[in-house]
Amino acid sequence: MAFPITRLRRLRQTEPLRSLVRETRLSPESFIYPLFVCPGEGVRKAVGSMPGVSNLSVDQTVQEAREAYSLGVPGVILFGLPEKKDEVATGAWAEDGIVQRAARALKKEVPGLVVIADVCLCEYMSHGHCGIVKAAGSDYEILNDPTLEILARTAVSQARAGVDIIAPSDMMDGRVGAIRRALDAAGFANTPILSYAAKFASGFYGPFREAADSAPQFGDRRSYQMDGANLREAMREIELDIEEGADMIMVKPALPYLDVIAAARERFDLPLSAYQVSGEYAMIEAAARNGWIERERVILESLLSIRRAGASLILTYYAKEAARLLG
Repeated sequence: MAFPITRLRRLRQTEPLRSLVRETRLSPESFIYPLFVCPGEGVRKAVGSMPGVSNLSVDQTVQEAREAYSLGVPGVILFGLPEKKDEVATGAWAEDGIVQRAARALKKEVPGLVVIADVCLCEYMSHGHCGIVKAAGSDYEILNDPTLEILARTAVSQARAGVDIIAPSDMMDGRVGAIRRALDAAGFANTPILSYAAKFASGFYGPFREAADSAPQFGDRRSYQMDGANLREAMREIELDIEEGADMIMVKPALPYLDVIAAARERFDLPLSAYQVSGEYAMIEAAARNGWIERERVILESLLSIRRAGASLILTYYAKEAARLLG
């Protein structure tokens, strides 16, 4: 008995047919827009390694966020460039810190926008590391527990400024629990935590470090960020953060770690986000400028791959542009 040939191509013939049976869909509601906030007024300082991305003063941050929100992007995540740096990250937890000022302005000027604040110390430390540094002879050590105190203080300061979601990205052990306890004690029991639960020590962060002026002045971050070879350890990191009180989890970077996103989606029921980081963005921009790829097509294809892997939210510098393309 002869069987008919399976014709999978029947449903690929036209865009309406392809759209009808499409398994994974992108929408602006899935995007979070990263913004770099700097001192001053009327400032839009271009980031050389990230064409189209700028350091923005608070007034320009409000303008950029308002435009993204009007396109259907529900939220932004703030990274701060302080007026000065020191060895205890004062600018991170100061009540008049740059992120705190931006959060207050955004909550006033763009009602309904979800404001997320990155909780890390590298932008505010004179040495560029994500924690307190102790000299150890000719070497150094990042002190875990003293760093937790500063992270918790930063989170409370940000919540007091109106931040909707606290997002610790430092990768110190126990930081989610420390932040949760501090928020609860300060009266912010309803403020959720989005943990950078599986943040890998990656070569894809270079352009971000230019944008945030956060490159380490010595050594690297491999003693606290994850080894890129370890999938099972990533699951353990996520599990521990959930046990400590994380309400949402994140994998960073996205594209080189799609398998980690997929494994996390399979194992955990919490909202899952992924960060399409600066190096991913810069590669697309560089290839497009050389005429090697179709830029807009690759933007959406890269975002679709992250969504297909299982991320419900995508932090992306393309949030505004992708929203326009999808509209």
